[in-house]
Amino acid sequence: METTESKTENKAAEIDFLNEGIFLPMLRFTVPILFSVLFQQLYNTVDTLIVGHTLGETALAAIGAAVPIYDLLIGFALGFGNGLSIVTARCYGADNRRMLKNSVAASIVIGMAVVAVLTILSQVIMIPLLRLLHTPPEILGEAYRYISIITLFTLVMFAYNLCAGILRAVGNSIMPLVFLIISSLANILLDYVFIAMLGRGLGGAAEATVIAQGISVLLCLVYIKKRVPMLIPGRENFKADGALYKEMTAQGLSMGFMSCFVSAGSVILQSGINGLGYLYIAAHTAARRLYQFCMIPFIAMTQTINTFVSQNYGARKPGRIRKAVKYSYLYAAAMAVLVTVLVWQFAPALIRWISGSNEELVLSNGTLYLRVVMPCYAILGVLNYSRTALQAIGQKLLPILSSVIELAGKILFTMIFIPRLHYMAVIVCEPVIWCFMVAELLIAFWRNPFIRDACSGREVRSI
Repeated sequence: METTESKTENKAAEIDFLNEGIFLPMLRFTVPILFSVLFQQLYNTVDTLIVGHTLGETALAAIGAAVPIYDLLIGFALGFGNGLSIVTARCYGADNRRMLKNSVAASIVIGMAVVAVLTILSQVIMIPLLRLLHTPPEILGEAYRYISIITLFTLVMFAYNLCAGILRAVGNSIMPLVFLIISSLANILLDYVFIAMLGRGLGGAAEATVIAQGISVLLCLVYIKKRVPMLIPGRENFKADGALYKEMTAQGLSMGFMSCFVSAGSVILQSGINGLGYLYIAAHTAARRLYQFCMIPFIAMTQTINTFVSQNYGARKPGRIRKAVKYSYLYAAAMAVLVTVLVWQFAPALIRWISGSNEELVLSNGTLYLRVVMPCYAILGVLNYSRTALQAIGQKLLPILSSVIELAGKILFTMIFIPRLHYMAVIVCEPVIWCFMVAELLIAFWRNPFIRDACSGREVRSI
């Protein structure tokens, strides 16, 4: 018989991925994540809007030069945290409460160690890395000021991502959204105060982001303590379990290095863009902000697949996993059509709005980037969902291989094609690479023995 404690704790799971239908629960879980990612992007976009309109194209270019380094260092930490939450979701799917708390305790210990190393490393390599990327001298100082503040507080970024990931691992995608709405509003206010009123420049934008993320961390911790006690580890849960720590570290490193390889490719590609001049940097920065906004529905489904597959892998239900991944492919195709239709006509106005620029070179190149890349989101969606599903069923090397393909492709484009084709090579770079990546991942996922030989088990209700 289910205990009172168990009944109370189960209320924390907003969505039952183990027993309900498949597609509709996935959508219900995805929508709050979609809005969560939207508000995360508001952090970056509000920075860009205020910087572009208040401080000008040079400051906007400084943020553009710093973003790949942010993705490289912070992206590794966040990817590592996502890997840790995969194991937590498996424990929840297996209905093992002791291991669930053990996994949360291990996430805290391992995460703190990783963040400490990254924070120290980032402060040592920042200036050399910016110079290695051929950052123009006129924006080097501001780019350093922005990224050094962000990376100094890697712990804040990691802590929120870990708390939100743990909540989603047990089926709760609502509360991370609520906390992000609150902190996003705080970020908008702080951006205006620090940049427009106090004149703190790019340093103010970075400070506003860190403080706003800190607010979301505090809210998450208070909520977990009061409403989701099954996630709070006791002293006994911090006793080292060699097998658990090994699995969680391996899973974290798999996702962390995957993110790192992707970000390293972006850093290398950014070095090629930097060599084209600050107007090209400004155009690419504005286009990528819009690119990231249009990626929101795709990113949201990626996190849903992560939780759904992890829980059902823990419960040993491969038939549900197969159906969920197929539904995600159809979702990717539909979303790609939608964002292409919405953006195509309004791309020039959107680039002007984001960048605050009237330079023809900025507007034309930013517009062309969006119009070429948007239709290829269907490929990117299938790629991400296949890779995420592989990670969730315990595959660690094959997802990394896809990131190695991406890294190698961006090195090739930066060294050979950008010097010859200039910004056009930047535009077509990722869509071409995605085609090679998706082929490898589709073969790896659908030939995996757990998936290929899946038995449906008990009958699953349709949508």
